[in-house]
Amino acid sequence: MFGGIVTSPRTTLSPLQALELAKVYLENASKVRDPEIALVLCHDTEVSLSQAKRAAKHAEDQPVRKGIGAVYINLGNLLNNRGHLGEAQASFKKAEKLGVHVQDHQNQLPSSLNTNVDPAVAPLDLASGALVALVATSTGPLSLRPHKRANDIATLPLHIFPRSVRPPTITFKPPEPDTRLSDTLQLACCLSLLQSQHDPDDILDPATRNWLQLTKSDSDEHDRLKGVATDVIRAFKRDEIKDGKAVVEVVYLAPVLEKDDFRYLVKVFHMGIEQSALLDIHQLEGLAQLIQGADPGYLEADDLVKILELLNARLAGTHHQSSHLVYKLTLAVSNVLDAMADADVKDLDREKLHEPLSLYLDGLKNSTDPYLIYQAAYAYQALLCVPDNESLWQATMRRTGKMIRGVSGLVSAVKGLDLNRFMDGLVDIQQGLAGVSEVVGILKTTYDGVTSLAESGQGFLDCLKEGLSFSRKCAWYSALRGADALIRDGHLAKFRKLVCEAPCRRDPAFQWGVCQRLGDMAGNPMWDAETRRSAISFLGEIYKNDTIWGYQPTVKQWVLNILTQLSSLSYDEMQFAEALLHELGGNGDSKKQALYRACQEADPGFYPLKIALPALGSPSLLDRVQNRLDVEGNLRQLRRQRFKERGNAVYIPPQAKASLQASDVLRFPLMETVKDFIVSDQQVFLVLGDSGAGKSTFNRELECELWRMYKKKAGVIPLHINLSAIDKPEHDMIAKQLRRVAFTEPQIRELKLYRKFILICDGYDESQQTHNLYTSNRLNQAGEWQAKMVVSCRSEYLGADYRDRFQPGDRNQLSSQALFQEAVMTPFSMDQVQGYIEQYVSLHQPLWAAKEYIDVLDHIPSLKELVKNPFLMSLSLEVLPRMVDPGQDLSATRITRVALYDQFVEHWLERGKKRLGEKNLSPQARAAYESLSEEGFTPSGMDFLKKLCVAIYREQGGQPIVRYSRYKDEGSWKAAFFSREDEKHLLREACPLTRNGNQHRFIHRSLLEYGLALAVFDPQDLKEVSVPEPVLSRRGSASSEVSFILHDTVEDATVPSRLEPDINSPLAWRSLVKDSSVLQFLEERVHQEPVFKQLLLDYIEESKTDKKWRTAASNSITVLVRAGMQFNHADLRGIQIPGAALSYGVFESAQLQGADLRHVNLRGAWLSKADLSNAHMTGVQLGELPFLTHDSEVISSTYSPDGKTFAAGLKSGQIIVYSTSNWEMLWTSRSHWKYVWSLSYSPNSEQLASGSGDKTVRLWDVGTGECRYLFTEHEKPVRCVAFSPLGDMVASGSDDQVLRVWNVQTGECSLAFREHKNHVLYVTYSPKGSQIASCGSDKTVRLWDIEAGTCSHTLSGHGNVVKSVAYGAQGDRVASASDDKTVRLWDTVTGACLFILTGHTDIVWHAIFSPQGDQIASASSDKTVRLWDANTGMCRHILTGHTNEVNSVRYSRRGGMVASASADGMVRLWDAEAGLCRQTLSGHIAKVRGVTLSPRGDQVATGSDDKTVRLWDVETSTSQHLSSGHSGRVRCVKFSPTGNQAASCSKDKAIRLWDVETGACRHTLNGHTKEVNLITYSPQGDLIASASDDTTLRLWDVRTGDCRLILEEHTGPVLYVVYSPKDNQIASSSADKTVRLWDAATGICSHTLRGHRAWVKNVVYSPQGDRIASLSKDQTVRLWDTTTGTCLHVFTGPEQGIGSIAYSLQGDQVVIAVRDKTVWSMGVQTGELRHILSEVDKVAHSPRGGVVASASNDGTVRLRDVASGECLHILIGHTDSSVLYLQFSPQGDQVASVSEDKTMRLWDVISGQCLVVIQGHGHISSIAWTTNLDVNYLVLGFFDRSVAMWQVMDDGDPNRVRLRWRTTKGGLTVKDTSIQGARGLSHHNKKLLEQGGAVGEPLGRQSEVSKNLVIMASVVSKLKSLRSPREKRSRVSDNLSAGQLEQGEEDSEQ
Repeated sequence: MFGGIVTSPRTTLSPLQALELAKVYLENASKVRDPEIALVLCHDTEVSLSQAKRAAKHAEDQPVRKGIGAVYINLGNLLNNRGHLGEAQASFKKAEKLGVHVQDHQNQLPSSLNTNVDPAVAPLDLASGALVALVATSTGPLSLRPHKRANDIATLPLHIFPRSVRPPTITFKPPEPDTRLSDTLQLACCLSLLQSQHDPDDILDPATRNWLQLTKSDSDEHDRLKGVATDVIRAFKRDEIKDGKAVVEVVYLAPVLEKDDFRYLVKVFHMGIEQSALLDIHQLEGLAQLIQGADPGYLEADDLVKILELLNARLAGTHHQSSHLVYKLTLAVSNVLDAMADADVKDLDREKLHEPLSLYLDGLKNSTDPYLIYQAAYAYQALLCVPDNESLWQATMRRTGKMIRGVSGLVSAVKGLDLNRFMDGLVDIQQGLAGVSEVVGILKTTYDGVTSLAESGQGFLDCLKEGLSFSRKCAWYSALRGADALIRDGHLAKFRKLVCEAPCRRDPAFQWGVCQRLGDMAGNPMWDAETRRSAISFLGEIYKNDTIWGYQPTVKQWVLNILTQLSSLSYDEMQFAEALLHELGGNGDSKKQALYRACQEADPGFYPLKIALPALGSPSLLDRVQNRLDVEGNLRQLRRQRFKERGNAVYIPPQAKASLQASDVLRFPLMETVKDFIVSDQQVFLVLGDSGAGKSTFNRELECELWRMYKKKAGVIPLHINLSAIDKPEHDMIAKQLRRVAFTEPQIRELKLYRKFILICDGYDESQQTHNLYTSNRLNQAGEWQAKMVVSCRSEYLGADYRDRFQPGDRNQLSSQALFQEAVMTPFSMDQVQGYIEQYVSLHQPLWAAKEYIDVLDHIPSLKELVKNPFLMSLSLEVLPRMVDPGQDLSATRITRVALYDQFVEHWLERGKKRLGEKNLSPQARAAYESLSEEGFTPSGMDFLKKLCVAIYREQGGQPIVRYSRYKDEGSWKAAFFSREDEKHLLREACPLTRNGNQHRFIHRSLLEYGLALAVFDPQDLKEVSVPEPVLSRRGSASSEVSFILHDTVEDATVPSRLEPDINSPLAWRSLVKDSSVLQFLEERVHQEPVFKQLLLDYIEESKTDKKWRTAASNSITVLVRAGMQFNHADLRGIQIPGAALSYGVFESAQLQGADLRHVNLRGAWLSKADLSNAHMTGVQLGELPFLTHDSEVISSTYSPDGKTFAAGLKSGQIIVYSTSNWEMLWTSRSHWKYVWSLSYSPNSEQLASGSGDKTVRLWDVGTGECRYLFTEHEKPVRCVAFSPLGDMVASGSDDQVLRVWNVQTGECSLAFREHKNHVLYVTYSPKGSQIASCGSDKTVRLWDIEAGTCSHTLSGHGNVVKSVAYGAQGDRVASASDDKTVRLWDTVTGACLFILTGHTDIVWHAIFSPQGDQIASASSDKTVRLWDANTGMCRHILTGHTNEVNSVRYSRRGGMVASASADGMVRLWDAEAGLCRQTLSGHIAKVRGVTLSPRGDQVATGSDDKTVRLWDVETSTSQHLSSGHSGRVRCVKFSPTGNQAASCSKDKAIRLWDVETGACRHTLNGHTKEVNLITYSPQGDLIASASDDTTLRLWDVRTGDCRLILEEHTGPVLYVVYSPKDNQIASSSADKTVRLWDAATGICSHTLRGHRAWVKNVVYSPQGDRIASLSKDQTVRLWDTTTGTCLHVFTGPEQGIGSIAYSLQGDQVVIAVRDKTVWSMGVQTGELRHILSEVDKVAHSPRGGVVASASNDGTVRLRDVASGECLHILIGHTDSSVLYLQFSPQGDQVASVSEDKTMRLWDVISGQCLVVIQGHGHISSIAWTTNLDVNYLVLGFFDRSVAMWQVMDDGDPNRVRLRWRTTKGGLTVKDTSIQGARGLSHHNKKLLEQGGAVGEPLGRQSEVSKNLVIMASVVSKLKSLRSPREKRSRVSDNLSAGQLEQGEEDSEQ
């Protein structure tokens, strides 16, 4: 029939044929997923139906018309479900026309066309990867499906599979990240969980759930697990044996492999089976299981076909193999065919594969192995579901006409299974089978065949074969596939329903398969016990209930065989199987019992129960993989550990500056800078910072950041190294650290060979290192570690030349210097402080909110400064809530660093106590805890902490990490703190300590230093026990000066007035001079605790008589000097303070006779008039060298390249050469008889060239001083000489306009260049020596080719004389400086001008390149130095500070420092990167001609017109005095109205407030951006007003230092400011020619007084405050009304101008001092002028009235009676004609005068006698008087930046004035210091002291040596008398006096 349809045109079809064709199209349309194809098929259906209608139009066959209508209804439904509503309605209408109604056929739709889900059965939720069989409907006539009858449904007891259960799961322990996996099963489980698309939380234990969450977020760990799985598969491929255990291992992994790995594994199995001569059963089984568990899409159709071809080929070769092998092959074929059916594989080659395989499987039914027969039948059924490449019609014709379809295919990975539809599909298959009667026929109704089974020879196999079909599709195959899916996902209730309701449930093949699955479940221990019992019970029901399950003897025997096998297992549940087996023996009638006996007697045969997971092999493939060298796993572990350690700590990205001297304003992000370093060619990055600056925090964050950037297997590895935790990090540091973090030696070797590192070395200072770790570890050398280094260190730890400890390579190589970079961490800005607080509050949820913290900081300025240190910030946030009440008045509160530590440690201990109290302690520990609590837990903890700190310093020199081993260190000092004793353990747990393995340390290094300082002095030790503990909630004695108040309770405690010195104090046994952090704690204690200050003085006093106290005395005086205590006039005779650090201490008139000052640092000390007679001064450090005096001005000077000699050329023509080792003169020559303009050393330092005004060039032998050659060809003075880089030539330039080149070997003139048109002023060689550059007065620079002897370029462009020319480092550029105020940068190859550097406002004298060539420094007559970017021509920095022309600049050898010399007599050292002044060298009294730096960079030499060469030590960053003094000239000093405070302002833009009593700087007021001209106190003394060149006035709070108001109306520099007497108004005068009046409370400008035509330089109020007088440079004085702002009177002075103005005491007159030396008075009311005095320059009125002081140009001061004008006294004494200042004392009984002669003289007004002369302090810039508690004080400000205060003594005191305090000026001062008989002074120090004005003759070295030899001889004699070394040590103190011993020690030091 179908052949006709296929071969005939559609128009020739009969109605039935067209209808049948429409049905075919419609059915295919319902199955196709592609909507477009389905729509085409629907269209074909419509066309066929239309043809059927046309063919049946005239037919009377009503059923045909009804059939057509029914198909239209079905078509409409399909279109409706597909969303084609219009087409659906059209189909329904066509059906209606044919008399078929929709409602009549709605329930008659085939299931394939009905898309509505039956709500009776909920969708089946299948896990990913489940395989479900979906069965399509029959294509028979459309009819209503008959309902199932009740007896078609089997029933089971309710206890059998009553519910669904969780599928079997493997219990496993998830691994820690990057740890070794225990076995492959663990790996498979991990990957399975990670790949699951469903939420597994409901089935996972908390630990596994947590592991899953963490691992899903950890891509590295996820990748590692997948990588291990991949490596296992690769290892399996390499395995030559591939035994069963290896196969099992990879099969475990197969379901969780990535697609590529899975396909790779399948390929490996395929190749193994294909290439093996004998069939490899293990690989065959593995392949079968792989295919069975494959995820959808992992295997493609082609893969499965190839596998099937392979298996078919192997099957074809197994004719003579055992049935077991054939069974395995057949099982594999079944799995492949299942998979092919699931994948909807089509077009299997019928001839080559499909038909041969069918025949082979069909042939297996003749086997004697029942299991093989069943498996063959199963495989055959699967094969029938895989279509071959025949067309549907060809196959139908070949099968003789009956088309049977039912199983449409198997699909996998569906979300649910509609069980009802599935069951309907099985019914369709069953009804569609042609041989249904055959199946029914074999369902026996009795056991009649039992006898024949046992007797007639028909055995088990024959009965089995009768139930199996090898020729048609059967429903039992599809049913079993569905059952497998349900079992796999635990849907056992649905499995039960499927088995009971399946239409094929009586089919013996189906029952065989069900029994096999039940047996597998019962024997698998991974199912729960209830499930296994249900499976066994189910088997029993199949055996017992013949009515429901039939009478098939093969099935019954199969059940018995399964139960027999189960009963042999060892599981507890299997006893139930054994009991059931016995029960079944009595079941049924006699015939059934006979069957039971027959089965029991027969051999059950082989039964492959899948009852347990196969065991894994050992060693496994996983072991092999994990045993391979793998560094990435360890690196991941390290990375993870670092992130764990970092945690959620507060982190604020730090800022840094370029150097220690750089301003904090010039900051940059440190992290970004370090990242730039990492990708650069630099090798070492040094991070400096103060203690607590956040270096370690930054290092940890940097490591984490670099780990985030790390690229696997190729990236640079960040490695954080705590240097103090490494033993000898100077050798093999990286390997030692890697061992500490569990890397093996092979891994370390691998890393060394193939990987690169970024080393983050933390705590260079804590490890007490002095080595260059880069060079000592041989980094980046051949065969060594490849690494860059970031190293952190405290700033104060480093000394001179600290860069040598970090810089790679040779310190003198510029290439090495370029490999080094440094940065200094800056304090937090307030924005960073606020960010830190907000983070802290968010993370820790403290008692306070962020706003409360910020409010407290705003009200406590001292704390605001402290918290800029990150560690102090963290401490403050911890303890502030217990220190202060946010509601109290905090404006006067002062919190110190040591106070924060006190509170923090106590708080930590109290918190530790609470934590321990809440723990579940053992009885012994609980008893210890109670005991400690009774005694005082916190005091005990503090005592423990102090003792531990002392022990760490005493036993291991302060190395912070303590390594404790219980067995090794038992009995040592460590056991006293780290043993397991309960009390020690509790105290250790409560202290701020951290532990890593056996290493213990404080949580921060500063806590160790605090503990040592606390051991020196603990204020708590002063408190008596009777004081209640709550009152003592702060650490401080009752006499403490701590200013913050915690409680209102009054402390009644009596405190001892002083403590006794303790020989066991750390002060007595450890020198703390270099422990700056400890010193800082002690320094603060001095300010806080008067008792401690007295104790330190007592230590010093004890040292006078007992040498055992000398260490304590050295430490004590060091602390006191650091604390700002000044020892003026102190009795320090005989003190012993060797090694003390007294830098910048003040010891005016101190008595130091006989003091032991060996190795004391006196840099910058003020020792004026001190008595050092007979003091021991061996090794004393003065910080300077003696200057070299000459009889003529020094014109030129230079160091030799090797630094061993120094040459100076004088104006007289003399040349002097010195040895720099002792600065002794080597030789001198006066051969030149005029200026020596230029000196140049040869590169080897052996020769010296000189050019002179006598027209000659001379060449000298440096060693002998012999003149080797005299070159006389020049006709005019020689201005410049230069050696070539090879030293074979010298070039000279002269005023004769000729440049000559001289041959050093022959003395001949090789070349003479005459192109210059005027004087040749400068000449220099290019770095390679091939070119010379010269410049001169002809405004040109010329470049000369040496080889060609020609001028290669003439560089024109300058508009005036070119002063100097310099080459860049590469020789490709030159820079020229000119009188035209510019610097030009030229290309030496092309001669082009690259940049014109403009900015200087006067002559540019000198320009020079930095050694690296990236920067240019220029010196100018505009008093500035400018630093330029050589690559862009931009000005980087303008260096201001000099007060006269700057004529010379020099770079240090490394380029980090610039030295400038000026006509102001000063030399300044500048930081080249930051552009800030590092050091000012003062001492010259005339113009400095030149400056040069030693090759090492540690000395500066300057030559001056004062006929000296001065030598200076370059001050290092660590030894630099952190003075609180000004860094610029002091412009003004003022006393507060109360007299307890003084204020000063300076050119350094700052204002400083000084404590009158101690000289301590209480506040530094910063804010002005230019120099401050004047300051004044308000009448109440609570405010200071300041006037600045930045055009603003500022009002400052004296108590807090805060800026209250900024007054900004002026448009020019503000020159003067004054408060009105009423305190309500402020007047200011400015260069903008105005006077402005301001409201003192609001800062509002009330009046602007205009009228002056030039600067208004002074303004004064009348005593009543209603008038002001202003003085201007326009030679006028104007009087103004302060209320209205109107001008009342104008006084116009002469051309000479007006000097000063002042109001009379009564306010009725204005006194005007005119520069014509006259004084006038002007009436305030009338403006009337009256002449008062003549010949007067300065005038001052006595506060008592009646007396006026005046000064004239003759240097005298005259006192006159105001009323009569009579001269009372003429005060004579000043030696200079100019008296600068006059000022009366507050009582008017004394007057002070200051003169240009650098003295201040104090005169008695009544007698006119000079009471005292203050001199030796330099030029005085300002003066002020005050009275405090009836004591007069005089304060002076100096040009040298210092401020000093004297107390004016009573008449009976012979001194009359006594220096109370002074800020140091930075240089050593020894004016009138006595060194008579001083011992041990070196020649240099003696000379320096004498040059500084010291008097007396120190003890000669010869007499000292003679005396010491006698003492040493005595010592030797005594030692020889001892018998043994032991005796020498024990008896030496008995036989020798302490004095002799110490003297011997002193001599050995010398």
